[in-house]
Amino acid sequence: MCGIVGCILKDNQAAPVLLDCVKRLEYRGYDSVGIATYSSSGIKIKKDKGKIDEVINQLHLDELSGEMGIGHVRWATHGLPTQENSHPHTDCDGKIAVVHNGIIENYKELRDQLERKGHHFTSQTDTEIIAHLIEKYHKQGLGLEEAMNQAISKLHGSYAFAVISADEPGKIMGVRKESPLILGVGDDEYFLASDAPAILQHTRKIIYLADHETFIIGSDGITVKDADGKILEKKVENIKWTPEMAQKGGYDHFMLKEIHEQPDAVKNTLFEVSEIEKVVSNFPEFKRITFVACGTSYHASMVGKYLFEGLLGLPTDVILASEFEFAASALDPESLVIFISQSGETADTLKALRIANKKAETLAIVNVLGSTATREADHVIFTRAGPEIGVAATKTYISQLTSIYLLAACMGQDKELLDQLQHVPDWMEETLSHEDEILTMAHKYKEAYDFFFIGRGFSYPTAMEGALKLKEITYIHGEGYAAGELKHGPLALIDDEVPVVAVVPPGKSHDRTLSNVEEVKARGARVIALGSSDDDVLKFEAQDMIEFSPKINELLSPLVYVVPLQLLSYHMSVARGIDPDKPKNLAKCVTVE
Repeated sequence: MCGIVGCILKDNQAAPVLLDCVKRLEYRGYDSVGIATYSSSGIKIKKDKGKIDEVINQLHLDELSGEMGIGHVRWATHGLPTQENSHPHTDCDGKIAVVHNGIIENYKELRDQLERKGHHFTSQTDTEIIAHLIEKYHKQGLGLEEAMNQAISKLHGSYAFAVISADEPGKIMGVRKESPLILGVGDDEYFLASDAPAILQHTRKIIYLADHETFIIGSDGITVKDADGKILEKKVENIKWTPEMAQKGGYDHFMLKEIHEQPDAVKNTLFEVSEIEKVVSNFPEFKRITFVACGTSYHASMVGKYLFEGLLGLPTDVILASEFEFAASALDPESLVIFISQSGETADTLKALRIANKKAETLAIVNVLGSTATREADHVIFTRAGPEIGVAATKTYISQLTSIYLLAACMGQDKELLDQLQHVPDWMEETLSHEDEILTMAHKYKEAYDFFFIGRGFSYPTAMEGALKLKEITYIHGEGYAAGELKHGPLALIDDEVPVVAVVPPGKSHDRTLSNVEEVKARGARVIALGSSDDDVLKFEAQDMIEFSPKINELLSPLVYVVPLQLLSYHMSVARGIDPDKPKNLAKCVTVE
């Protein structure tokens, strides 16, 4: 998740304003920063990896001249965090500069075509493609706007970008498609940004762009057009957010914002299918899979076990990273060890990776490009969650699950599963629309001292993750159990003071889990059930029911059924007066053993 900004000012230098704007996007997470300004001497660019203040002090970014420019903070997705890969990027002649947020899905194909035409690339990013495409059409005699539109027609993926050109000074052009972008109107000054916090210090008058809308900012105003080139009359909104509220997109907490970002996180991770296919094409024949992870990533790995054994018939283990050294002796060159870590810097996971590298083939599934795990594993798959501010993992968990499903589908050449995964973002959106019902449940159960979460098969890891979220941010004791294990001890703890959350999607485990629901009800438990909207029997048995589309089968349920459990814990945390973004005793990335 990168951040882009831009401005055209009146009688003021752009560089200090651009830097002020990008600093206000730091919360999005970043590894590099850069700006481009235009003056009579042309386009000047300064950029590098590192913290904003460090780069400013080293390169004196604020001294760039010119009353207009664009800026960028980068969260690396294509290419390591380096000076070369930092934005802005230019064409061959340095006359066109681009900043970009999003993913160009077909960038490698486009890059190959352009290189064959003589274009020279200086980075490993997908963004640089945009500058060279615009250059290509501009040199064919098209104006900058038409050249940009031609370039847009070739791009696949989600993106928002802004362009300046020395051949048409005094303009900033760009587009939004499935990535955030807003425009700001000041006193004869104009702005653009990925998010409102960047420009609130300069204007609170905002124009919200819709998908496929292009814009031209000039010293005389802003023009917005639709995909057909028709000029639109856009409403100017007056924002009343404080800067902190704006950072959270109007949500009360980062965790809630990140829960609602999950459909986009899944969409962005699904774009990785071609990269995962390439990883799989380099695999030898494996006879065994071992997942290694901690915490939430461990629960994602448990889903992986059911997938790999059920779809591929491969024996699959799941081992806690802190326990891995006691199991490593069983590895051999025909084993694939899959390490899952949001940060790629988790100490227990890195220690286990170094042990496994001596005995087996290794694969890292990581959210942070350039992290230690990505450098040390034999193979790497990147999740596309973007930075996650809240301590409790939400969208990173969903992105990990999506990557595991894609990996299983690619290894098994399961086109049907790949097709089914495309529906997941819509199912998640539908689930999120029922948040008010979950809020009511949160207030109903907020005083409980203990919770049980139960499920079978694919629903067991979901129960485990639901219990973990509850413990992390509400400080209520929660346990996740395989439903069939209740009678082997835990049933002694069930009474009318212990709510039970039952994960019961349609499928082969449904009827047996329903029997467990009846079992806990007989001991007085209040049951919160998660199941299909057409499951009348489950509705009758449960005190409260969270309903899902009947189209979500048992196999895909972990990707969607966990969402209301995240919301339930979030709203219970808030109702109990706890800050869910900063739970006590916990940190985002555990880099010590």
